Amino acid sequence: MVKNNYLGLKNTVDETLEHYFAALFPLYFGSEECIDEEEKRKKEFALFKDCLVKAMKYFLDDGDARLAFASAEEKLPEIAEMIETDIQAAYEGDPAAVSPSEVILTYPAFPAISVYRLAHELYLLKVPVIPRMMTELEHSRTGIDIHPGAQIGPYFFIDHGTGVVIGETTTIGERVKLYQHVTLGAKSFELNPDGTPVKGIKRHPDVGDRVVIYSGATVLGGNTKIGHDAVIGGNTWVTSSVAPGETISIRAYRSTPGPEI
Repeated sequence: MVKNNYLGLKNTVDETLEHYFAALFPLYFGSEECIDEEEKRKKEFALFKDCLVKAMKYFLDDGDARLAFASAEEKLPEIAEMIETDIQAAYEGDPAAVSPSEVILTYPAFPAISVYRLAHELYLLKVPVIPRMMTELEHSRTGIDIHPGAQIGPYFFIDHGTGVVIGETTTIGERVKLYQHVTLGAKSFELNPDGTPVKGIKRHPDVGDRVVIYSGATVLGGNTKIGHDAVIGGNTWVTSSVAPGETISIRAYRSTPGPEI
């Protein structure tokens, strides 16, 4: 275990993510060496393993780091399948998307959600710090802040993406679509006697299947549940539960035509 020297950790985590993408999508990421696709996948996976184990050894001994990687490796096929559903959701959900390749190469939601999928599995394995570093690196690059503790179902899409925040104890069902500047956050914090926030409790909302949340909406609170097929309009402030199929919106401003000039 590496102690008291974290100078190289961020670079190692960054390299881990580079090889992660290249192992899952060798036609799109990694080196341009002219090798067989499957050969490239195997090469990038080996580099991904080396980098991730190296990163985890900042906090775990060698045996525990390798055991954690072995557990995460078992989940990689499932992670890849989930990411494919996210790509499909973006392609089907945005009329501007001309192909799945465009989603992979240009949409900020693709790296943000894909890294979240890996980080979430490491979070469930109780790997210290590394999952949060992964999602924060993508936060800095995409403007999309997804805590690795959040639970997010398949076919998830964030359109545009800038300013989206998804808190640690959020749950999101299948085929959910968010727009930019959506916050799924905490309404308030329970406090310990010394005034510090109580940790490890439910603080963020639950979002059901096929929900759409438009730009600028804020949904807060651990007891707040957004029912399946609900629509949350732009710039709304939601702190109580919404029934399945319900639409929540603020009254649209309609200007009065002025005199012609």
